[in-house]
Parts: sequence; structure tokens; C-alpha cells
Amino acid sequence: LAQGPIFPTSSLHFGFLFSFRFEMAEPASKKARTADLSALQSFKYSPPQTIAEIGCNHKGELEIAKELLTLAKQSGATVGKFQKRTPKELLTPDQYNAPHPNPTNSYGATYGEHREFLELSLEDHRLLQKHCESIGLEYSCSVWDTTSAKEIITLNPKLIKVGSPSNTHWEMQKVLRDEYSGEIHISTGMSTKEEIEQIVTFWEQGKGDAKNRVVLYNCTSGYPVPFKDVCLLDIRLLQEKYQHRVKHIGFSGHHLGIAIDVAAYALGATWIERHFTKDRTWKGTDHAASLEPAGLAKLVRDLNATYTSMTYKSEDILDLEKEQRAKLKWGQYNKDILAAKK
Repeated sequence: LAQGPIFPTSSLHFGFLFSFRFEMAEPASKKARTADLSALQSFKYSPPQTIAEIGCNHKGELEIAKELLTLAKQSGATVGKFQKRTPKELLTPDQYNAPHPNPTNSYGATYGEHREFLELSLEDHRLLQKHCESIGLEYSCSVWDTTSAKEIITLNPKLIKVGSPSNTHWEMQKVLRDEYSGEIHISTGMSTKEEIEQIVTFWEQGKGDAKNRVVLYNCTSGYPVPFKDVCLLDIRLLQEKYQHRVKHIGFSGHHLGIAIDVAAYALGATWIERHFTKDRTWKGTDHAASLEPAGLAKLVRDLNATYTSMTYKSEDILDLEKEQRAKLKWGQYNKDILAAKK
């Protein structure tokens, strides 16, 4: 709606009855939509699932990648996730041979060499998957191109991620849709609403089975993202349109801190993804917008606490309130005195 809530006249007591309409003085982008509220009432909260997006924060070193997985598990993450690219397939020759836009974070003389340096082999990913199995953590990977998709499919992980840059790479997604049967998690950063509809429709076709396979993430692509550009209420829009067409709604954050993620979960994002590193001062572009182990552990703690709190009262006066009601509520602790005054 383009207006604030309308209160029934029976709820207003000013000594006389009259019709009263109250409009909230706030921007249209903040105002509730009736469809959003209806969707919220039919929404059932699931336990939060947290992805530690290690990406390329391993600095190209397998042992650091294993250590980050162990730290993610110790911090309470559900999934430890990496990225897989084939730089010469993904980049144009000009992009490959250009210098890194931020030379202090580069691991090569050109952007292509930088990307090649950070790539782990398929065998490395196989070892990382085995390490995940040994510590009780789910392994996953984002794929950026068709070759990488075909390679990661051979590992048959429970889920594969399609990042915002690749969500209209239809050749790659056709491989994922038709040659892989696990979950597909798709971010919607830097995407129009029309493109998001195309993505969901694509996964409803063929072997896509979007309702049972696709998790659709609200996302703003930036590193880091200022709070004014996080746009959490878009989660409600995704729910309104897609909660009955995909398996879950998620949130992939590139902001600072952890408060926003808890709000995202409260708005209905079951899956929460955050970049993860051991040390935010390490060389690389993603570390600054990543959580360290202590931050991830606090996020998981707070998400679980929020999940526990997402209930309605089972009765008007809860058991823990009854003693307080008898001691503190006016008309209860002094009811005998009040009765005597009548």
C-alpha cells in the first residue's frame, strides 16, 4: 500500500466516537504492503543455515583452505564454501591481460595471472570435500563458468552456488540444471526484477525442480556494502513472489557487523551467507568484508537465539509471568485492598 495502517474506530476512545484515519509519516519504501504481511503470516521459520564463504580467502594455499574450513566448523557454520573459475574461459583477453584494479591486492602481474594464482585444482577441491566430511561440515562451491560447473558436479556436493555475476550465464546453468540433482543457491545482486523472474522460470523448466532445489538469495553486490544499500525489505518482495516457487529464500551479505544478518533471518531468509577469513588484514579484496571466527561464532549464536524466539505465546500469561503478575501487576498484588475500597 502507499499509505499507513488504518485503525478501526472502535479502538479509539476520545470521549466520543468518530472516524479516524492515522497515516504514518515515513517514506513509501518503508511502508508495509498488505501482500507482504499476508506472506509473513503464512511463513514458517526453519532453523537458520549459515554458509561460511571462504571463496579465495585461502590465498591460493590448500592448507590455509583446510584451516579455514576447520575454523568455520568450530564457529558453528553449516557449510564451508569456495569458488571455482576457469579464468581464460571467463575473462576476455583484454580483461585477462589488464592489471589488477587494486595492485596491492594482486597475486600476479595481470588480473588473469592473479586469478590463476588463486585457483585451486579439482583435486584440491576433492581433498577439501574430504576434509569437510572428516570434521562434519558441508562442502560447497560457487561456479563461475561452464567448465568449472562440470568439474564441481563430479564431486556431487549437496549444494552448488551461482553467484550474482553468473546468474544469467544460461549455458552454465543448463549444465547445473540438467546434469546435477543437488540444491542450487542463486544470488540476485546487480539483477533486475525481470532477470530474477527469468532465473526462477528457467529453473522451473526441464529438470530444474525449482521448488525443491533452488534457494534464492537477496544480495547487493559491493565490498563492503553500506547499510543504506543493503535493502533488506527486498527479502519480503522475494518471499511475496517466490516463496511458493523455490525451496527457500536466503540472504548473502557483504556489509560490516552481524546485526543485519539477524534482521534478514527475522524477515524470512533461512540461509545466511557471509564471507569468512582468519584475518581481515590479509592481502586480498574480500577480507575486509569478511567475518573472522569470533564474528561468525557470534552470528551463529544470535541466529539460533532468534530462531528460538520466533514463536507466538502459547497462552496469554506464560508460566514465567505468573509469579511476576502476582507480585507486580496493579490489580493483582493489591486486589484485596482495592476490593475493600469499593
